[in-house]
Amino acid sequence: MRRSSSPPPSPAHGRSSFPRRALLFCGFLAFWALLIVGRLYQLQVIEYVKWLSVAEKQQQRTILVPAKRGAIYDRHGRPLALSLRAYTVYASPSEVSNTATEAALLAPVVGMRAADLEDRLRHATRAFSIKRQISKDLAQRIRNLNLRGIGVQNDIKRSYPNKTLAAGVLGFVGSDDQGLAGLEAGLNPLVEGTPFRLMLNVDGRDQSFHSSGGAEAGANVVLTLDENIQQVTENTLTEAVEIHRAIGGTAIVEDPSTGQILAMASEPTFDPNDYRASRPDVLRNQAIQWVYEPGSMFKLVTYSAALEEGLTSPDEMIDCQNGSITLGGHVIHDDERFGVMTVEQALAHSSDVAAIKIGLRIGPERLYHYIRQYGFGSRTGIQLPGEEQGLLEPPQRWSGISIGAISMGQEVGVTALQVLSAYSAIANGGTEMPPRILRDSARLPNSALQPRTVVSPRTAEMMKHMLAAVVEEGTGKGARLAGYSAAGKTGTAQKVVNGVYSHSKYVSSFVGFAPVERPAIAVLISIDSPQGAYYGAEVAAPVFKKIAEQTLTYLGVPKDRPVPLVAEASKLAIPNKLLARRGPAMAADRDAPPILDYGPSAPADVLPGGAAANLRPVVLGNGSRTLGTMVLENGPLVAVPDFTGLATRPVADQCQAAGLDLVLSGSGLAVEQYPVPGSRLPAGTRVWVRFAR
Repeated sequence: MRRSSSPPPSPAHGRSSFPRRALLFCGFLAFWALLIVGRLYQLQVIEYVKWLSVAEKQQQRTILVPAKRGAIYDRHGRPLALSLRAYTVYASPSEVSNTATEAALLAPVVGMRAADLEDRLRHATRAFSIKRQISKDLAQRIRNLNLRGIGVQNDIKRSYPNKTLAAGVLGFVGSDDQGLAGLEAGLNPLVEGTPFRLMLNVDGRDQSFHSSGGAEAGANVVLTLDENIQQVTENTLTEAVEIHRAIGGTAIVEDPSTGQILAMASEPTFDPNDYRASRPDVLRNQAIQWVYEPGSMFKLVTYSAALEEGLTSPDEMIDCQNGSITLGGHVIHDDERFGVMTVEQALAHSSDVAAIKIGLRIGPERLYHYIRQYGFGSRTGIQLPGEEQGLLEPPQRWSGISIGAISMGQEVGVTALQVLSAYSAIANGGTEMPPRILRDSARLPNSALQPRTVVSPRTAEMMKHMLAAVVEEGTGKGARLAGYSAAGKTGTAQKVVNGVYSHSKYVSSFVGFAPVERPAIAVLISIDSPQGAYYGAEVAAPVFKKIAEQTLTYLGVPKDRPVPLVAEASKLAIPNKLLARRGPAMAADRDAPPILDYGPSAPADVLPGGAAANLRPVVLGNGSRTLGTMVLENGPLVAVPDFTGLATRPVADQCQAAGLDLVLSGSGLAVEQYPVPGSRLPAGTRVWVRFAR
């Protein structure tokens, strides 16, 4: 039997199996290489932006440092709000070598508790600001500590150099340099600039090795406000609120021909450098955020609407019915029992009965039309945030007595700026210029510059003279100005308390303009809840007088009314024996200036060094405002400067330069002086100057 056996493997077959395995292995490696290359392509190309962002987050620490905010200036370029250099102290927790020690050293310097600072340093994973807006000296003290992981970076701090001046208008900024109120909030996109981002680049051990960043400052802004007029307005308002023990108030000064606001004051006020120290209700701008019933100031709308519609005339006789009228079952009384008088007299004496009867002639629909025409019930559009639109119901929702109540200034809520705009329209010939607070018209929307005709020039002219009669012979006598004509209206409105009109809380107001024929300013004053006297004639009209006289003098507006010389001199802080009086020789000459009569010898308190000899009469100055005096016969003479509208410091400097002895009375801006400007006196002679406050 033959046995079979398998042939031995062929050498050629063994050699062919090795390349196959090698090829498989190489293919496997190639596949892995392709996968890796593909992944790298995905990471480096497709997802590059994503992973770059992740890397930056891991490698960079960012501290946001605000840019320098644009400055805010008054109309003459005087700073009202500035951004000053300050410093920020920050920490990079990973670099802090000894948390407890560094916290103990740094905490007292920055005003923190050491335990609180240590806790933040231990648990923070990124760089953070410890304290912002520190002073240069404090920053240097921190640098001198030479603490690891603690750095100091340039910063910006908002500063208001005049403290409370125009605080309600300017507003304030928060700790992050964002505007929170007033113009700081309203103009924030314009003045904030582009923030500075402090970039701290770190390595794998989280050690910082580079920083970079950049910032763009915000734009500067120029306002229509005048710092001096603002100061006078605020001081006068504050004084009135204190005297009458009122809750507060507001005052506004406007140029009626342009709508530019020259001053806007609120009381109580606050310091925007430290706004957190004030109550939230104090931080309001009362001129645009306080809504109240205007009282008799609103009669402007009623009377002008009737004149415009031809329903009355200033000289029409109207029966005030002995100061009483019944409307919708309610009896309404005047403060006095007026009988028959002209429409002009009825406005001058503020008869509610007359206003109601005229309002009934107009009717609800037409009266509502004129109320809206004057802008009540709508925002004025001034460039200030938070402006209220007031309260005004349509005629469909009026009650049976609403036509009467609204005609005399009740059942309607207004802001002070709305009322002032209405009176400015009359002062401007019936055309209302929208109120504005920004001087640069290029920064204003076109709608903020468009005038609006409210009534015809003829109606405005009649209203001017009727409002002038209010000041000359009516309830506004307290608003008469020295040397200037004025027109305006008082307002005394009962406040609504718990849904009913109070008999003890009032809003006392006066609004007017001057001079009458060519008004340069319009001024409104409203005092909230005065104690004791509460009529607008007693409380607000004198405030108008003080503000208007100083403002007109400061602006250099020519006087349009004669000023009695003796009355002028008597207001000065001058001894009685120096008061001017006419001598017998001048009695027939009305245009001749009076001469001060010293008697047989000159008073020693007037002449330099107390001298009282060698006198001769000398007439000083010329025109209706001149006064006379007597001077030393011997010695050089110096001209008396014109101090009108100057503050105490410039007046004192000019007196010193001229060699004159200054005697001043009051504070604020100079409104009167003796002797008159241009008088020539011996060096060392005393000069009396009266300031407005």
